[in-house]
Amino acid sequence: MERAGIATASLTALPEVTARVRPPRALSVPYPLGFTLGRAHDEALQRDLMRQALALLDEADVPVLRPARLTA
Repeated sequence: MERAGIATASLTALPEVTARVRPPRALSVPYPLGFTLGRAHDEALQRDLMRQALALLDEADVPVLRPARLTA
């Protein structure tokens, strides 16, 4: 997709693995596998994480592996 000019971004619960794979853009979240968007039914958290991941699409200097900013 990237070669076709379509920017991609991903979420990762395993930043150490993601750093080795080097995808163009990834947001590291502090949640276990299977719960990448955090607690079930926590719409505010899930929207925030998706916004952070989508904001990575503006990054042209890749690869980018950024930790999620969590709010209380």
